[in-house]
Amino acid sequence: MKLATLLASVILILPVASPTNSIATAQEPSSSPPLTRIRPKWVADQGFWYTKPLANGSKEWVWVDPTSKTILRASNFEELEKLAGVPLRNPNNNGGPVRIEPSETQDESRIDLAIRNGLDETVELFWVDFQGTPQPYGRLAPGESRSQSTFAGHSWLATDEKRNPLWTAIGSSAGETLEIQKMQIEPSRDFPRRGRLRRQNNQPPKSPNAEPNPWQVIREEHQLRFATPSGETILDTSSLNDAAGNQSMRYDQPVFWSPDYRFAFTLQIAQGDHREITLVESSPKDQLQPKLKTIRYDKPGDKLDQPIPRLFDLQEKKLVTLENSLFPNPWSIDEIRWEPDSSRLTFLYNQRGHQILRLLAIDPKSGNTSCLIEENSPTYIDYAAKAYRERLDETKEILWGSERDGFYHLYRFSLADGKLLNQVTKGDWVVRSIERIDREKKQIWFYAGGIAPDQDPYFKHYCRVDFDGNNLVQLTDGEGTHEVETSPNAQWLIDSYSRVDLPPVHELRSASTGEKILDLEKSSEDKLWSPTNKPIRWNAKGRDGKTDIFGIIVRPKNMEPGKKYPIIENIYAGPQDSFVPKSFSALNEYHALADQGFIVVKIDGMGTSNRSKAFHDVSYRNLSDGGFPDRILWMKAAAKEFPEMDLDRVGIYGGSAGGQNALAALLFFGDFYDAAVADCGCHDNRMDKVWWNELYMGWPIADHYTENSNVVNAHRLQGKLQLVVGELDTNVDPSSTMQVVDALIKADKDFDLLYIPGGGHGIGSSPYGKRRRDAFFKEHLQPQ
Repeated sequence: MKLATLLASVILILPVASPTNSIATAQEPSSSPPLTRIRPKWVADQGFWYTKPLANGSKEWVWVDPTSKTILRASNFEELEKLAGVPLRNPNNNGGPVRIEPSETQDESRIDLAIRNGLDETVELFWVDFQGTPQPYGRLAPGESRSQSTFAGHSWLATDEKRNPLWTAIGSSAGETLEIQKMQIEPSRDFPRRGRLRRQNNQPPKSPNAEPNPWQVIREEHQLRFATPSGETILDTSSLNDAAGNQSMRYDQPVFWSPDYRFAFTLQIAQGDHREITLVESSPKDQLQPKLKTIRYDKPGDKLDQPIPRLFDLQEKKLVTLENSLFPNPWSIDEIRWEPDSSRLTFLYNQRGHQILRLLAIDPKSGNTSCLIEENSPTYIDYAAKAYRERLDETKEILWGSERDGFYHLYRFSLADGKLLNQVTKGDWVVRSIERIDREKKQIWFYAGGIAPDQDPYFKHYCRVDFDGNNLVQLTDGEGTHEVETSPNAQWLIDSYSRVDLPPVHELRSASTGEKILDLEKSSEDKLWSPTNKPIRWNAKGRDGKTDIFGIIVRPKNMEPGKKYPIIENIYAGPQDSFVPKSFSALNEYHALADQGFIVVKIDGMGTSNRSKAFHDVSYRNLSDGGFPDRILWMKAAAKEFPEMDLDRVGIYGGSAGGQNALAALLFFGDFYDAAVADCGCHDNRMDKVWWNELYMGWPIADHYTENSNVVNAHRLQGKLQLVVGELDTNVDPSSTMQVVDALIKADKDFDLLYIPGGGHGIGSSPYGKRRRDAFFKEHLQPQ
């Protein structure tokens, strides 16, 4: 079933997790549930309406006329329609009727349920709004469960990390668990990929008048045979010297045809070692005896499949020789594209080690290869998280993301010769995502981090800039991280912003100037927090004495004056992102832990992303650092301001890369940290998946891998340790944890091991894992 069809078949309404609201006209009691986001229904260009929850479990109906700056409120839909003076069910801006579901004119039933990831991979979770648009709700690791406050009839969606839909379900009753499993869902072409910095689909559409392909492609034993419609062979790859009889050189990739069908381009794959790991399922549900599970699992330093570009001239019946000095050692070759006149082919070359990235061009007649654009770095090019490229075919240009000036910005190049035309964005801030490109007006709408100089640099603001780099406008200004929805006529912005200590604020702004037109809703803080457990945003100087390090503090609900509380840090220091929450959320896990008598902190130290290139590069070949010198200084500074923080009792926990970090805290910084819970850690980067580790630890494998290894340094253990691992972890080889166990035993070190049969990646976040974690910290950090 197509995703668009599937979504259209379900009743979709707004889920509320926490924030509130108010505005001139009918003020409701301050205990109304927070309104996380306004879901507008636009009526042509006249205005929009939405609903919001009230304290008594009912809802309020709101009509907004941006032109007259009018806000009207009613207790039901019919009353609102009379007040607005316009038929709210009339055709909307897209020419279709505004659909009103029965649930939108009634009070929904709020329910609490759980969503569990039953897959062997991390998924992205979305609530699907009433317009069929998926709204992000974070990630779920394999085996991880999440409690969710929602309404009956809400639809939920899970995708893989590339936003390919995997599963969908509707919550119907309180207390149920929605299990994420594989489903047959055909991806929709218009599935929104918000927050993206990844490359775009740059393959031009084929002309509807294009001639049919006159050639057949016949695949036989990993070779290609090009033939005429009658079957006459034109060219057979098995007859080429470098491929004859060599099963390690395979043609099994798609063929990219030049528009005139004279040339065929493909990738021949030199086969790698194809490493596999074997997992033992000790306690299967369907039989007594254990099961073996073998999966493909390449690791750093392995001989990998290597793509080799091959170009065939079928008119001349030959393989065109390509000199490979510009692509000698490919990690990947993709974004393959022919020019419409067949005069040139381009592709993106990512060199193994991820320090060179090139956009290359091939003259198909001569085979000459030239470099149009090159990125190079002495550390790493973060191709996985920062890889925005958008072709502008109308002007034969390309927008290209790069950290070449020390911050992630956009550049505009000529595709004809690779000449840099101009830097589009510039400054000591970063482009976080590209949301919209107007090719006619030559403008880009994007989110930026750090562009508001007096605010937290991780707060995202919505901005616009011209292709030539002029007329940069910051369209939002409230102190917080922003999410913007643009009106169908692109004239207005509904701006929603929040912080961990501020429930959402909603404003209507001009999409042209950013001028605030109306205050829509402002959530009340009443009854959200006790006097002591409101989250605290805190920043302090890092190891260089200059750079601000940002984090949050969560204290117990019933904190006793004058009492000191152990500190527990939740850590994930993976270089692929930043991790301290910036928008309003319930922070349920942190509050639950704090209310057991701890002070919980979350910090983004150096080495994580979304700041400067220099800030990020601290992690290069240095994952054991984990930003700990910054984290420790941060906690020491915080304890001076909040003396209830006990620096003599500090615990830490994390999973995956965070599990690696948690153990590293006791190995390399054991004079500060006293207890750690390390779940499913990649404790030796030579044991983990190839792409993540070679990206940030580099290639080839050298002594720095050994120096960063928790296994090699296990003898340095100080403090109390609990190791957690699931026997069926397909993300991080569970042997990585067991090798730590082996090294600790050889070093005669005491530790706890929680080995969970049937457990997958992130099993430490299961209810049982959390209970054991909490008990461990109580035993070792709290006095009897």
